Parts: sequence; structure tokens; C-alpha cells
Amino acid sequence: MNANHGEAREEEIAPVRSATGGAKELVAAMPRLILEARRAAASVFHGLHGRRRAGPGENFWQYRRFNDGEPSNRVDWRRSARDDHLYVREREWEASHTIWIWPDLSPSMVFASPLVWETKRDRALVLAFALGELLVRGGERVAIPGLMRPSANRNVIERMAEAIIHHGSGWQSLPPPITPGPREEIVLLSDLWSPSREIVAAIDHMAKRGPGGHVVQIVDPAEETFPYSGRIDFREPETGQNLTVGRAEMWARDYLALVAKHRETIRSETSPRGWSFAIHRTDRPASELLISLHARMGEARDVISRKRTGVKLGETEAA
Repeated sequence: MNANHGEAREEEIAPVRSATGGAKELVAAMPRLILEARRAAASVFHGLHGRRRAGPGENFWQYRRFNDGEPSNRVDWRRSARDDHLYVREREWEASHTIWIWPDLSPSMVFASPLVWETKRDRALVLAFALGELLVRGGERVAIPGLMRPSANRNVIERMAEAIIHHGSGWQSLPPPITPGPREEIVLLSDLWSPSREIVAAIDHMAKRGPGGHVVQIVDPAEETFPYSGRIDFREPETGQNLTVGRAEMWARDYLALVAKHRETIRSETSPRGWSFAIHRTDRPASELLISLHARMGEARDVISRKRTGVKLGETEAA
């Protein structure tokens, strides 16, 4: 009985020790990750333009067709005199809005195959910090669901890092339940290996009030290509379960088919909402995703705004 009790006690303590060790490792890695994030943000900042959108402000953005029912004092008569249509002069929206960024730091993210030198967790943090820096420079506010309130502080990276460190262990793959407003956006940085029903349910909940959304699956190249053969011992990091495979190469086709099906389920949930879905491999530069992600941000909200006002896409003219 004593031996069994000791074994049970050790099984209870082991996950705690693992979590404590992981937290210490994360704290030790923070200075390096912050420096990498600043470098990544600086490398793309000068090539980016403001995420322009219609709203109250002083700077001209575009002309658009006048819609029936709008106040006549909104018509720009000087521009309208040049052809047979009435036009409204839109200004660029200058009020900041909030972007919620969720970096998945669950156990499955602490993985790096021999093909790369960086774990998925570290890449998620570099992307989250760099994106936060870019957004705050652009006049936006950044928040982390359940950890950090919206902030436009110029030291946003340090604030994000502090919030994450103080959270400690016990990270979940998906963010805690939040419902961003229609003028807000959420960015999900995760390997997305949770059951598809859980991912779909999380997206459905977050999208209730019509925010913009961007889902990024961060994967190790080994997870993308399954380059295994022979006898391999696989370990599930979330549960600790082990699976020994005699001829791993025989699993490759079924594995890739399951991955494709899993991703299609996610796309079927994001696409109808106007959310973006991207796949980012850790053997690719972080700046590559930052540029494409920043370019996508705000587009979903612009589409929703135009639908509400009855303006069709393409009915604009530069000044």
C-alpha cells in the first residue's frame, strides 16, 4: 500500500514539477523573445501603411457614391459636378480600437523538431509581441484575453510579457470566453491541435458580436510533412500518453488526410464570417506572417461597415 501510495503521489506531483519548470524556462527566455519581437517589428514597420478606414477624422480617405436617405449636407458638390453621380467625401477613421491577441502557450506548443531551432511557443510569443508593437505604433490598443486590459502604452511588449509571466502555468490552447465588439478584432496564434469541435465552438462564441478575426495555425515543419519512418515513440504533450508505432511511414498518408480535414473544418467556420485563416511554419521568418497578417487586419470590419451603409465594394475613387 505504501508503495502504491508513493507512486500515486509522484504521479500527482510530476505535472506540477513540469509546469513549474516550464514557467521558469519561459521567464528565462523572455529577454531573448522580446528582442526578437522588436527586431521583427522594426523590419516590417517601415513597409506598412496605416489600416485606413472610414470614420470621424481630419484626413481625407476616399470618395464614395452618395446613398439614398443620407443627409444632403454630406454631398461633396465640387467632386459631384465632374460627372453624373453624387459623391460623399469620406475621412479616415482616427479613433483607436482594440485588438485582442491570444498566444497559445499550452504544453503542445513547447515542441521543436530537429528541423528547426525554435519552439512553436517561442514563435507565438515573438509574433504576439511584434504585432502588439506594430499595432500600438499605428494608434491601436492591444489586449490579451483574461490577462491584460486594452493598452496603447508604448512599452506594450513589456506589459504583455509581464502579464504572461504573472499568469504562470495552466495555459489553455484556446482563449477564455470573450465577445469582442463589432469594431474590435481578435488574433488567435495557436497550433490548433485541439479537437475541431472545441475550436469551432470558440470561434462561434468570439464572433457573436461581429468582430474581425484572424486565426493563425503555427506548426513545426515535422507536423506539416510527417517525416518519420521506422519505429517511433510519439508522446501526447497535453495528456502525457505515449504511442509506439512500428512503421511510422505507413501512417503518413492518413495523418496528412486528417490534417487537411481538420483545417477544412476551421476554414468552414472562419470564411463565412469574413475571418482570415493562415498557416505559419516555424521554419519561415516571423516577418513573413506579420506583413500578411497586418495587411488583412481591418478588412473584415470594412466589409461589414460597407454592407451596413449599403456601399458596394469598388464604388470608390481616389482623390
